[in-house]
Amino acid sequence: MVKASTQYKREHKKDYGREKIEIIYEDNDIVVINKPTGLLSVPYPGSKVRTAQELLEKIMRQRGVLTSTHKPYVVHRLDRDTSGVMMFALNEAVQKKVMNAWHKMVTERLYRAVAENPKSKDKYLPDSGLIDEPLAQNAFHVGYVKNREDDKADTVPARTNYKVIERGETHTLFELELDTGKKNQIRAHLSSKHYPLAGDENYRANTDPFHRLALHARTLVFTHPTNGRKLRFEVPEPAEWLEYVKKGDKNPEKPIWKQEKTNNRKSSFEKLTNDSLGPSRKSIRKMDFISRGKATHR
Repeated sequence: MVKASTQYKREHKKDYGREKIEIIYEDNDIVVINKPTGLLSVPYPGSKVRTAQELLEKIMRQRGVLTSTHKPYVVHRLDRDTSGVMMFALNEAVQKKVMNAWHKMVTERLYRAVAENPKSKDKYLPDSGLIDEPLAQNAFHVGYVKNREDDKADTVPARTNYKVIERGETHTLFELELDTGKKNQIRAHLSSKHYPLAGDENYRANTDPFHRLALHARTLVFTHPTNGRKLRFEVPEPAEWLEYVKKGDKNPEKPIWKQEKTNNRKSSFEKLTNDSLGPSRKSIRKMDFISRGKATHR
């Protein structure tokens, strides 16, 4: 089943399925790009959709520089709906070197995100801090912070440093840096602190002001794997993000996924799984994405 947000993008996103990458830097060993929102970083088994890696290969092929050994090799990923700075190795030896020394080589990796404020001000995060919460994955491979003692899902360590750039009346603009790079880490961590990212259907956001996930990989600083030079690349997030946070949005347009909810739809995972026999198939169909995954993970 196609998510409501995906269907909306198919119908309204001008470059849906035709996203382009921007090459920021390139030499014989690495290439750094600006990945747009809506584009997968790399392919996954069975997928036939376009990816940043595929587009980069196409550009290199057109230039006549793509070979069986000189081509893009993945060293890290960005979520499909996350935009921003991303690096590829251009040969297998450099790929191994970068991946083996990633945490030493990469000295700065900053993200910007617009998140909805908690309903209660006593739940507001301080202006800066560390979210140190292990992450589990549901059956749909979406990360989450466990909030139930009987949740037996395995977890991995995850630590996110954050700083408030602008705290508005309804939303907050965060800058975030990862100590660990786990799948959905920023989205899961902020959501667990009552700050779902704007435009994030998976984590039950109530606003979608930009018709995209409001998460952007802004800055990447690292030591070049072969010549040792320190390189810094920065692509600012859309200017409208800060403007939106400053202005506030007391009467936001209801996101497409909220519009499709019926009045009797149950969204609470806890309510639907209290029964010792577990939730029915009918109940699971009524769950949101995260809750459905948790229920089927048991």
